[in-house]
Amino acid sequence: MTDQASSALWRFIQDDDPDAFTLIVETANGQCVRRIRPALPLPSGVEHGPGAEAAAHTAAATWGLSDFVFRSAYTSKGSGRRELGDRLLLAGGRGAVIQVKARTIQPKDADSEVAWIQKVATKALRQAKGTVRQLRMLPADMANGRDRTLSVDGNAYEWIGVFLLDHEQVPEGTICLLEPIGMPTIALTRRDWDFLFDQLRSTTAVLDYLFRAAVEPPVALGEEPVRYYEFAAADAEAPPGPLNPDVAGLGGTHFSTPLLPQAPVGSDHAHRVMRIIMEDVATSAIRSQMSEPNRQLLLSDLDKLPVGARAEWGQLLLDMLADVRGVPDHESKWRWRRSIDPSGTRQLIFGCATRFGPEVEAAFQSYVLLRHHQLHQQTGLAEQSSTLGVLLTPRNDGSRPWDTTLLRTEGDNELSSEEVERYTELWNPQPAEAS
Repeated sequence: MTDQASSALWRFIQDDDPDAFTLIVETANGQCVRRIRPALPLPSGVEHGPGAEAAAHTAAATWGLSDFVFRSAYTSKGSGRRELGDRLLLAGGRGAVIQVKARTIQPKDADSEVAWIQKVATKALRQAKGTVRQLRMLPADMANGRDRTLSVDGNAYEWIGVFLLDHEQVPEGTICLLEPIGMPTIALTRRDWDFLFDQLRSTTAVLDYLFRAAVEPPVALGEEPVRYYEFAAADAEAPPGPLNPDVAGLGGTHFSTPLLPQAPVGSDHAHRVMRIIMEDVATSAIRSQMSEPNRQLLLSDLDKLPVGARAEWGQLLLDMLADVRGVPDHESKWRWRRSIDPSGTRQLIFGCATRFGPEVEAAFQSYVLLRHHQLHQQTGLAEQSSTLGVLLTPRNDGSRPWDTTLLRTEGDNELSSEEVERYTELWNPQPAEAS
């Protein structure tokens, strides 16, 4: 049978399969059928509770990025120890404390199950509040999914508490009434959680969604995909947001994409380009002047690229790489693409060059510094401004398709007038005057 959730959304229910969950979405391009898969299976040989935590971690690390998923840490409390969350998501100045609760015994009647869920949700989110309070008082060393340890200062993040339920038979229509704890909160099932990561393939995008949904009235546990598609339909119809007039003065094309795509973010080759670049950054050896927090910052900046634009950017980068390869050995060619946030405070630059070497690296640096300088000179927002530059250079040894080089700058980079003139002559030469 079908159950209409909104004018553009139908939920298809198979009476003989209680785990089946299919949405039929009306879009501008016709109907889209989205099968919501069950949550990932629990790992074998692990008790139910820890297994549910591990499965939630796996979903976030696989479809998001493992660098943004942190395991629980412990801090001293009196004569004992206190656990700081089951898992944490940390990316781009936002953090989520994930409290996973599993029903490890045979479910009882519906009323008893609703009461139990409400009880454990209240407890879970109080624990989340305690985690944030502790991290704000005293930073803790926490290990991410790559077993790299970072010091987490709770004051550096905007927080949300997430109650994540693993339950085989959630009574239909169960809504968690979450008490205020001084920060946003949301309740999800593990299937909801897996759906969001599978749909968006970005930790930053999932965090943004959680914060957006948390200010809305709660929905029944297990119904988060329905709310997602209601948001996505609204995004598809919404006009582009405001653009800083100073950014418009720089020229270029005003590009807008829905925050929440209706089709799942693709796993095609073009989309994987962005994931490969992030894996390059995540797995490369750190230079002496760089640190793990610096790496985390670079990855967060990359993950801010809207998920709806990643396939187009990936295809463009593949085209640009092919283009810079096809030049004579004694020549070099550059291709550039940059994106400026509507506020004018964040800029992302991708470049492709024929080959890598000291001269190319120096030229890349000059381009990024010049464009950053021009941006904050145009907007007057130097203190809030940052620019991330990514350079791809083709390889011909068969070991990998390209090398990745990054440079990030923020604030007023205080270029001298001589540097600005020299970089401008290199990248924006004036046409020769006719004699």
